[in-house]
Order: sequence, then C-alpha cells, then structure tokens
Amino acid sequence: MTDQLIIRTEGLAGRISLNRPAALHALTTEMCFGMIEALRAWAGDDAVEAILIDHSEGRGFCAGGDIRMLAESGAKDGQEAREFFHAEYRLNHLLFDYAKPVVTFMDGITMGGGVGISLPSRFRVATENTRFAMPETGIGLFPDVGGGWYLPRLEGRVGQFLALTGARIDGAECLALGLATHYLPADKLEEARDRIAERPGRIAGILGELSATPPPARITENIDKINRLFASDHYEDILEALDKDGGEWAVKERDTLGTKSPQTCKVALRQLKEGADMPDFAAEMKREYAIGAHVVGRHDFLEGVRALIVDKDNSPRWDPPTPEGVTDAMLGEIFAPMPAGEEWTPLD
Repeated sequence: MTDQLIIRTEGLAGRISLNRPAALHALTTEMCFGMIEALRAWAGDDAVEAILIDHSEGRGFCAGGDIRMLAESGAKDGQEAREFFHAEYRLNHLLFDYAKPVVTFMDGITMGGGVGISLPSRFRVATENTRFAMPETGIGLFPDVGGGWYLPRLEGRVGQFLALTGARIDGAECLALGLATHYLPADKLEEARDRIAERPGRIAGILGELSATPPPARITENIDKINRLFASDHYEDILEALDKDGGEWAVKERDTLGTKSPQTCKVALRQLKEGADMPDFAAEMKREYAIGAHVVGRHDFLEGVRALIVDKDNSPRWDPPTPEGVTDAMLGEIFAPMPAGEEWTPLD
C-alpha cells in the first residue's frame, strides 16, 4: 500500500486519509489504486459498516490530480495519462455505487480530483475551510471526474457557471447548492469521525447534531444573473450576454472568461448538455474518459499547464485564441469514442 494514503480501521469504520500534504493531497495513479483496493476489501467485510475519507494535514483536502504528470504524458504518447484517468474514474464510479455509507470531509481545498471523490459520497461535509472549484478551463483540461453528471443537475445554470469560470465557492455555498450535505465547524470533525466510527448507524444524526448554521451563501445572491446570462449552451451567446449586460458582476465574469481556454469552455458546455441526458454514471465516465484521452495531447492543455503550473507566467497562448476558431470538427475529434477495446470500463 502506498505511503501517499493512510488506511486503517477505527471502530466500525474504514478510514482513508489522503497523505500528500506538500502537493495539497493531489491524487496519483497509485493513490487511486490504493483506495480502490481498500474499498473493495471493506465492501465484503462485515466488521466495517461505514467509510470515512479525509486528509492527513494541511489546507487541502484534495487539490486535484497529478497535472504535471498528465501534461508530460500527453506530450508523448499519453499512455500514463490514460492509465490515471482509467483508475481515477473507476474509483469515482466505485464510490458512486458503493453499498456502504461513505462520509467525505471536504475540509480545505476541494478541486478537480477532490471533487471526484467527494460528490459520489452519501455524506459530504463542508466546513469554514472548504474551497470548492472545478478550475479546468484555466488549464485547457475539462471538468471531469463526473462533472458532466453532477454540474448540469445543480439549480438552474449554476453548473455551467462553475464549469466555465472555475469559480471558487466556500462551504456555505456548497451546502446551499447541495454539493455538501452538512456544514460543520472544523473543530468538530474529529468528534464526528470518532462518533461515526463507534455508531455508524447514526451518521445522519451525528452530523446533524454537530452541524452549525453557515454564514450566508453569497452565490445565491447571483442565481438570477447566472440563470439569465449563462442560459445558452453556445459559448458565444454567453459572452455576448455578459457584454450586453455591462453590470459590475457581468464585467467581472466576462473578464474571467477571457482568461480561459475557448476550446475547453466549448467542450465543457457540450459535456454538460450531453451529461444531463446520460442514462447512468458509468456512461458519463465512459464519455469523459474518451474526452480526457483526446484532450491531454492537445495544445491547450499542454500550454495551460506550462503557463499556470510550470513557468507560472499566467499568460497561456490558447489555440484557437477565440471561441469562433473552435469548430464543430474540432469538438467532434475531442468527443470521438475510443477505439474498440480501449474504452473505459467499470470494475467487475
């Protein structure tokens, strides 16, 4: 078992703590395999009645995946990147269908891959430290790990807004949107874990007793603007609506979108539109695997990682540089199914 995870049983609960504090607990392929192994073992263990997922230390619950590795692989043959996506999405799907209750503590930065292991959980605990985001449009990737399933099922057009802008929202906002099921003060988490491990049949009651009243959810003040200005599934329409509005909020969000990959924004809108009609979560993961396998080798992802993570000049040169340059033919290449025998498959 990898030292990037701390895996043990406590009382009647299996507990997984992500353990890469220097990387804000970003997921590696090895971590995905390790979590899958533990979850499958506990699924058949009558002594384990619930699963707890958290992080060992530091300000991140999970900042995403190993982006540098994905880019380095994408610049070559992409094999290592595909292996990561395949394992990560199997983990996401395993959690989605897991028979025993899973409690994930989103205490800190919860982005990308961290979202992927949080949202399938039956109980999702936010705190005053939670900072939730799907920031992939800023690096030329796309909101994966089930983003195409969860985001279009949020209220109105909030999912599209989060996918396009990469907006960071706090714990109170996560609770208001249904991304979190409970809001606890961070100093109550250890008590929550201890009590759940002792009496896993009372998870809902324990979390309810320890919950606090969150501060106002700021995003709710902008729901009407989001629903009106992000109403279209055509990216150019959204940009035009923001430009025409001209209000302070619209100008700020328009400026934000101006820094994002036009290709990725169009991918995200199509992904969410199609994801809303997916028959089940496995079908969504199969689609996202194909998108990921195609995107990691394209210019915008490699350039986004260079600009934001490697050189950190924060000046990516997107290609195409404008939304109009992203053609239906380009999107068709990105959304093309994988060849027979290379598709994503769930665990047996």
